[in-house]
Amino acid sequence: MLLQLHQPIHPMKTSLCFLLAARRCEMADLQQLVETSQLVRNTAALIHHLQRERGLSNLFTGSKGQQFAQDRDHQLAATDEAVLTLRVCFDGLNTDPMRHGARLFSRIAYALHGLEVLAQIRSAVSGLRLSTRELSCEYARLIARLISVVFEAADMATDPALSRLLVALFNLMQGKEFAGQERAAGSAMWAEGQASREAQQQLLHLIDSQDKCLKLFESFATPDLLQLWQKCQSPQVDAERERLRRMLCNAGPAEAIDTTKSGDWFACCSQRMDEMRLVEDQMSKMLVELAQARLGAIAEGVQTIEQMKRHVEAAGASNTALASADLFPADTTNNPSLGPALEKSVLDMVQEQASRLQAMAAELDLVRASLSERKLIERAKGLLMAHQQLTEEAAHKTLRDLAMRQNKRMVEVAEAVLSMAALLGQKA
Repeated sequence: MLLQLHQPIHPMKTSLCFLLAARRCEMADLQQLVETSQLVRNTAALIHHLQRERGLSNLFTGSKGQQFAQDRDHQLAATDEAVLTLRVCFDGLNTDPMRHGARLFSRIAYALHGLEVLAQIRSAVSGLRLSTRELSCEYARLIARLISVVFEAADMATDPALSRLLVALFNLMQGKEFAGQERAAGSAMWAEGQASREAQQQLLHLIDSQDKCLKLFESFATPDLLQLWQKCQSPQVDAERERLRRMLCNAGPAEAIDTTKSGDWFACCSQRMDEMRLVEDQMSKMLVELAQARLGAIAEGVQTIEQMKRHVEAAGASNTALASADLFPADTTNNPSLGPALEKSVLDMVQEQASRLQAMAAELDLVRASLSERKLIERAKGLLMAHQQLTEEAAHKTLRDLAMRQNKRMVEVAEAVLSMAALLGQKA
């Protein structure tokens, strides 16, 4: 008995259906990135306020509460406004399941937890219950949680131009954070009137770290941003900062340093950070605008494909002509409802989409290489910190020294350390 073949009840999907689905996926990714771009902008603003609050808290603590109390109070109010703005942005996020949503939302949850303990940190500072080093570490941990949100946004971006801008912004923000930690550490040294060997080593580590981040920023920034960065920098401020740096780094352990220089140091470092903030703010603004422009362009493409799809369906065109058109010369004798011009338009769009996605993937691989290296280095540092009870600075120094001795890149040393995770009994 012969089986009778039945025609499907619903028409089979054409190449246009899947091309439309691909564009809609791009739209969803870009819509998500538009939201996270605004989140990045507000996060960067809050970090700047927290960095200034940390510096003033160091001056306040280092002077035993005798100086900078009013300045600190004003800054606390400004920081609170920035916290509220970011919290409103968090509340406006679409928390429905999304691609890479688990990672981004986990970072946000971690950052929110840090913000919830900010009041406790402030109370301890006001009561002089924290040393300058302890309060710096507390603020650094909180800021690191916020910067990790930016890192996740950069890692999940699927548009090369946006990804490149996010990577540049992330490295500038990270470099600015090291500059903020330098400001705080130096403020404490000036206020306390002495420069211990440990504090000097920390200062050198922070200077080296911010220089590396700024080099990465410059390698990913657009020419316009590089021009803005050059324009914002003040040679006089740079020269004064270097002079004060040398005074701190060259002071002997028992040598008293001039405490009256604390205000000069803070003002000098603050101007440098304000210069970086101008570029950071311009980049975050560009990020939001570029994401919106990209979304608009994709939306227009979706409308074009939808119109074409409706035209093809109305004409009763089959997918056979579309599938064979790039293998054989256009022939509409068997399908007179679909003209050669329409067939060519569809094929051009399919081929353009494939070529564009392939080019995007190749460029994204290059852009994300720096993020992948950072992940490896951070994991290796975490392993060393857990196994050898090292601080973050000491773990970083260990990797850096190993790389120098072996004439290797830090990421290569990090990979070697992680390969030993099983032997060390740690989870990499």
